[in-house]
Amino acid sequence: MTQGKRPMRLALADGTTYDGWGFGAEVASGGELVFNTGLTGYQEVLTDPSYRGQIVSMTYPHVGNVGVNPEDMESARVHLAGFVVRELSPVASNWRSRQSLDAWLAEQGVVGIEGVDTRSLTRRLRESGCMMAMIGEGSMSPDELVDRARALPGLDGRDLVAEVTCAAPFPWTQGRWELGRGYAEADGSAVGKPHVVAYDFGIKYNILRRLVGEGCRVSVVPASTTAEQVLALAPDGIFLSNGPGDPAGVPYVVEAVRGLIGKRPIFGICLGHQILGLALGGETYKLRFGHHGINHPVRDESTGKVEITSQNHNFCVDVQSLKGRAVVTHLNLNDMTVEGLQVPDADVFSVQYHPEASPGPHDASYLFGRFMDRMRAA
Repeated sequence: MTQGKRPMRLALADGTTYDGWGFGAEVASGGELVFNTGLTGYQEVLTDPSYRGQIVSMTYPHVGNVGVNPEDMESARVHLAGFVVRELSPVASNWRSRQSLDAWLAEQGVVGIEGVDTRSLTRRLRESGCMMAMIGEGSMSPDELVDRARALPGLDGRDLVAEVTCAAPFPWTQGRWELGRGYAEADGSAVGKPHVVAYDFGIKYNILRRLVGEGCRVSVVPASTTAEQVLALAPDGIFLSNGPGDPAGVPYVVEAVRGLIGKRPIFGICLGHQILGLALGGETYKLRFGHHGINHPVRDESTGKVEITSQNHNFCVDVQSLKGRAVVTHLNLNDMTVEGLQVPDADVFSVQYHPEASPGPHDASYLFGRFMDRMRAA
């Protein structure tokens, strides 16, 4: 046994087990196992509410190098069920670092396991698809952990949005980050600023920062907010955020969005894009192992331009089920799945990927400007 390390084990529902060493919280935890191909941005991954109910394995082999800091949070806490890495860096070296990944995850109550052959694990998930898994102490028998993984409830049909949405409406005023200044605060004036009501299905902070940075006045509302309540806030535009789980698990949100189509300009991303597809009468389906990373090529069908995008989703809109109610604007060049929709006569558009990045490239940041243009025109 390696001195000072505690044995841990990762068990998959298909019976496969991986031995490693624990870090973070000393707990057992289970969830749907997915892999993320990003070379950087692990703190943003850990604090993205879209990972609620999932264990994330990083394909990049060395994680924890830059520690963690309060500025790279995408929500108030870590939401995922567990973290799997090949090697945890024993040193956190960055001028912005305030804490090691190990110590921070321990504070957050989230378990991690290192020493896992993540290349082998990724190949298994690509071949078999994402599946339920457990992380537990190495003293637990492999059979026991596998049985516990198999007994876990899946994410299909579950309402995970209710677990991450805000409890009450609130204004958001934090804008873009600047070197030496941190995040800028918007002035208190509402004059000339389009008012955006943003649904919080598990919204990332950087989405809100981008909206403020574009010159919007932003009001965030819980996922349970009805169409009538949103319109009573007199918005110039409505934003549908990212979030965790199966869009079919939140029919109350679909109903609200259906009542808003055509009333105001609407911009949706990720789960918001999928909910929009359902609100238009379409269907969604689950991808084999999902899209999780910061290097997915997406083609804009109107221009032919290819964007490198940040993505995090397990479900996809079935374009055939829309029966012409929307136009496909973007396609994923890895598997040709739908990455963007537009309803021209209703001033509605959405993308499956994350134009706000954090982490990831900024190729798609123009979409926030497009939303601004539509609100001003309306």
